[in-house]
Amino acid sequence: MCGIAGLFHLGTPKPVDPARVGRMCDALAHRGPDGSGVWTEAGVGLGHRRLSIIDIEGSPQPMHSADGSAVLVFNGEIYNFRELRRELERDGAAFRTDGDSEVILAAWQRWGIDCLERLHGMFAFALYDRNRKELLLARDRLGVKPLFMAPLSDGSLAFASELKGLLAHPLLRRETDPRAVEDFMTWGYVPDHRSMLKGVEKLPAGHFRLLKHGGPAAQPQQWWDVDFSKRKKGTTEDLSVELLHLMREGVTSRMEADVPLGAFLSGGVDSSSVVALMAETSRDPVTTCSIGFDVKELDETGYAQKVAGLFGTQHHARTVQPDDYHEVDRLVQMFDEPFADASALPTWRVCQLAREHVTVALSGDGADEAFAGYRRQVFHAREEQARAVLPEFLRKPLFGGLGAIWPKADWAPRPLRAKSTFQSLARDGATGYARALSVVPPEIRGQLFSDELKRELGEYRAEQPLVELMRNAPARSGLDRAQYADLKFWLPGDILTKVDRASMAVSLEAREPLLDHRLIEFAAQLPHRARIRGTQGKWLVKHTMERYLPDDILYRPKQGFVTPISEWFRGPLATQAKAISSGAGLARTGWFNPRALARIAEDHIARRADHGRILWQLLMLERSIKHLQITG
Repeated sequence: MCGIAGLFHLGTPKPVDPARVGRMCDALAHRGPDGSGVWTEAGVGLGHRRLSIIDIEGSPQPMHSADGSAVLVFNGEIYNFRELRRELERDGAAFRTDGDSEVILAAWQRWGIDCLERLHGMFAFALYDRNRKELLLARDRLGVKPLFMAPLSDGSLAFASELKGLLAHPLLRRETDPRAVEDFMTWGYVPDHRSMLKGVEKLPAGHFRLLKHGGPAAQPQQWWDVDFSKRKKGTTEDLSVELLHLMREGVTSRMEADVPLGAFLSGGVDSSSVVALMAETSRDPVTTCSIGFDVKELDETGYAQKVAGLFGTQHHARTVQPDDYHEVDRLVQMFDEPFADASALPTWRVCQLAREHVTVALSGDGADEAFAGYRRQVFHAREEQARAVLPEFLRKPLFGGLGAIWPKADWAPRPLRAKSTFQSLARDGATGYARALSVVPPEIRGQLFSDELKRELGEYRAEQPLVELMRNAPARSGLDRAQYADLKFWLPGDILTKVDRASMAVSLEAREPLLDHRLIEFAAQLPHRARIRGTQGKWLVKHTMERYLPDDILYRPKQGFVTPISEWFRGPLATQAKAISSGAGLARTGWFNPRALARIAEDHIARRADHGRILWQLLMLERSIKHLQITG
């Protein structure tokens, strides 16, 4: 796991200052504390920060191919590199190192752009072919590893693993994209199709860019997608056997490391399944880490301890006080762009704990998206059944009218929030799901935003890209489309961003075995009954893991990392809530209506409403503006 950065001149190849590339890499030192390197020649510069995982003494980067004609900087891991190496050796390739980086170089020279389909793993890399005068930028299938890009005024393209790498370049523009404000206030993060800064792009998951000196700035091209349009056949047990095989492959392939390796263990289905399969393979006890809270209803450490006992792991647990509000600025520095998923705090804490014992940790991320494990997916599947029975001309006036008059009940469990259900059923499936996934609905955003920002946004609404993604999905049903959107939109923008930044902040490599692309492709073809039965999502996974895990782990209500932000803003952060409307940070941007902000804060503090999540978003936005040194 590493950090990469570089510069590429699209026009005339100009000299590249290695010190400038070095400064971009230095901003990423937390991603790679074990080594650094810079290589430049006319028109190109590549930089690297290394966290040594495999072939610790060898494989320095930037790495040259055996003949010196190609140069690589690479962030990630290729899990099938030994198989590829053997195949390439049969074709005559010779290797000087024992790591995976040199295999990427040889694969490029043997198969060209088709090498991407052969790479199983998580990666973002830049490869410069000195003969072709081409730069290949590539990102893994699901977007586990990030890559930011920005054109500069001197005609070069800058790229880096994190935005802070680009911020280290003096020519980067620091002008805000107003659509990113709309996106952030809708989702609580800036999705991958947008950046907080105008001109900055994120290479989409499963895409590459092939750039050439003197040529046009080639746009990203998709090299992988997940297809929900097909259905697997077979008995439940046949599917279960295949699933278990793929899960084992995903876990065992990610257990190779020349440094201490362990796992995150929350006590939920996914992390417990990963630990069970690790214990099945490992000769030594698995090292596991969990974080708990001193608030009983938020604490899962008892379940984690039970799983640890079942498999004899070396378990490490820590209880944190649910008052980490003083770490807000640390989070802002970690993410650069505003990021308001409050579970980032406990995620960072468990990464800190894990780094005290291991350098690599396996997680359970990805199964909910792939196998329909989220409650919202279960509700959406039910709503789609209702939409199939009632045509739109009946649903829209009936449920739209009920949604307008029904009292709002955010405090209630989702099944009892009839207002939200009615509002969703009045819309088509894609629009309804986008609304369910959003944090702040458009009518509330309309109250918060200033007239000036509304004019800048015009007709744009943050839900539009998600709705379009769902409507164009390679899918057969509404559930398919919802899962496709979760995998392509929510997963890289929120979940994987959170885990990457939180783990890399402490120089820990996090690996996601349940995001093995073969497992994802299998899950996308499962019949609905293998995904959802009754109120149970992720049904086939739970059924399959019954041979390893007890029912109170598999079938208890789903929990996640929860941070008590609502109470923070009525207690230690109450002054911050009041200051949001009167402070200079948001006020000078001109994006918000100060009276609406004041009303949000007052109603929350007085317990007339629960606006804790909105206040957290506003606070993170305000601090990020300061961190990015932008004024609007």
